[in-house]
Amino acid sequence: MAWGRWDSGAGPLGEAVLTALFTRARTPMYLLDTELRVTYANTAAQDTHRPPGQAPPGQAPPGQGLAGRYLWDLLPDAETDRLRDVLGQVLKTGTPPARGTPARPHRRPRPPAAHPLPRPAPPAGHRGPGPGHHRRSHARSRQALLHQAAGTIGTTLDVLRTAQELADLTVPALADGVAVDVLDSVLRGQAPPSGPLLDNLPLRRAAYSARPGGQDIAIHQVGEVSAFASNTPYTACLADLQPRLVTDIQHDPAWLAREPERRRRFLAGGVHSLLLVPLAARGVVLGLAVFLRWHTPEPFDRQDLALAADLAARTALCLDNARLYNRERSIARLLQLDLRPPQVAAHIAVDTAHTYRPTGPGADWFDVIPLSSARVALAVGDIPAPGLQSAARVGELRVALSALSAMDLPPDEVLERLHALTARFRAELPPQEPHRPVSCLYAVHDPVTGRCTAASSGHPPPAILWPDGTVSFAEIPAGPILGRGNGQYEAAELQLPEGTTLALYNTGILDTAGQDATAAQQSRLGQALASGTGTLQDRCDAVHYAMAPHETDHDVVLLLARTRLLGPDRAAAWTWPNDASTIADARSAVRHTLAAWGLHHLGDSTALIASELATNAVRYTSTPFQLRLIRTEYSLTCEVIDDNSTSPQLRHADDTDEGGRGLFITSQLTENWGVRPARRGKAIWAEQAVHPA
Repeated sequence: MAWGRWDSGAGPLGEAVLTALFTRARTPMYLLDTELRVTYANTAAQDTHRPPGQAPPGQAPPGQGLAGRYLWDLLPDAETDRLRDVLGQVLKTGTPPARGTPARPHRRPRPPAAHPLPRPAPPAGHRGPGPGHHRRSHARSRQALLHQAAGTIGTTLDVLRTAQELADLTVPALADGVAVDVLDSVLRGQAPPSGPLLDNLPLRRAAYSARPGGQDIAIHQVGEVSAFASNTPYTACLADLQPRLVTDIQHDPAWLAREPERRRRFLAGGVHSLLLVPLAARGVVLGLAVFLRWHTPEPFDRQDLALAADLAARTALCLDNARLYNRERSIARLLQLDLRPPQVAAHIAVDTAHTYRPTGPGADWFDVIPLSSARVALAVGDIPAPGLQSAARVGELRVALSALSAMDLPPDEVLERLHALTARFRAELPPQEPHRPVSCLYAVHDPVTGRCTAASSGHPPPAILWPDGTVSFAEIPAGPILGRGNGQYEAAELQLPEGTTLALYNTGILDTAGQDATAAQQSRLGQALASGTGTLQDRCDAVHYAMAPHETDHDVVLLLARTRLLGPDRAAAWTWPNDASTIADARSAVRHTLAAWGLHHLGDSTALIASELATNAVRYTSTPFQLRLIRTEYSLTCEVIDDNSTSPQLRHADDTDEGGRGLFITSQLTENWGVRPARRGKAIWAEQAVHPA
């Protein structure tokens, strides 16, 4: 048996001898490389290990099936550990082992004979590798490791993963063990003041990698908080931001005595040298990287320290990028949560329940906005883009949506104006900033008529759970997303009985990682909505649990609104002919209705308001008008609806004027008043407090 690589340095005669030896010898012979793997086997060895039925040597390549295998795998009768030790000793010493006496049947089988092959002599005039060769080899290894670090460190904006990438890259290429500790504040996106770290702030173990058997050397596990004793290379490295090289641990330096547990583990594990490199970027200290050696016999040197410093500098920059990203993401998330309604107030028009899970990078929102005449607006929007800019854009859109809602505009006109505002935002973006698509669904429910009007800008339609338990999806024309295309939208009207539940949601509630089509997802949503029981919030939670994926990169928004209708004790409506003589009858009807509701103290003021509004309808229209009274727990609304779309203007009449005081009197008697478009014409409304302060 021989080890090493066969070289024909003996010339033609040597080649002939080796060829005859390997082809005609009847004893199995193997040629092994320096890793103790078979590189060549003679004919006798091939015949020994050839399975039955395989081609004879003349018809099969030499050594087929044997190359690359370990010898102890081919000799089942040999003792693996003993054979490995014998071959390793030959490889190390370059001398064959002593054979001893022949083995007897009752003794252990003796390992095969092993003979070293000497290295071929260098050609004449060739000089062996000198110091310059080793320096060049080390430089090539360093450049190769730095080149590999460029593609493996910082692949994600995650602090823990970036730290682990540094540890995995440098073990065992540079060190036998690497520990990376980062400041606890870095994981939260924060950082200490610029400059050296003078205070002994807590560090958290972010990554650790070691050769087999090196786990016991680490004092702290990944995720645990670490602390260092004062006046040690650890604290000195963080204080002056200079790397440290410690080349002799076994001689028990004085600083190690102040950390008995670290000293015990280092000495027990055979640690003989270490490198301490600060992780700092942009003038901010982020943590510390510690490189250990115990398996490699050579201690660290200055070249290793320079290499570790280069790797740490790259890692620190990636860590700081991840920190800044996490900081911006946290601020955006806090801003988004602050923009979300913390608690949806109770409303007479609907009962509501909602689920909001901000798990993704997007900026989704929902709103429940009270409107005039006991109506309510329901809105849900989606910006599938990360970052602080998207969260700020949500704030702008929500403020704009509230302002447009206060103008009592119909849903299609609300989206048209919101589209124009979003297009202006898009024009103000810098050229390198991409525009994020924004979708929105806006619906208005009137509890007096039971009519719901909705419009959509590229948003999924709401699901409707009818009182009989069936589920359908509203057919709402899907207009363009906000800020893109032609901003024209079409509203759809739905007649909803009392007890109907509207489900408004974002695309995150339908996110199933592409497993189902949209129609199938909506079908699952309908089944989950219909099968829910308990309170409205219980049903909302059940839909969330059934639909939302466990792991998603999208926010989850679900808003349920169960409709109410106002009965005769809450709403009254009359249609009067366009005749001045009917105004007195209208005043009388208002007083009788308020008396039946127990609101006697509002009878005179409300009758005067109704008289002024009805007079305007008689004066400026020629068709019948409608008068409505709507009472909630806190307010009383009187409104007049006519077919004239012209909005009246509040005027301040002079003392000699005979008219023009109707709206002025109305504004003085009420807390709020306004005009909104109606299906035909307009509605003028005036609101009083039921219990004046």
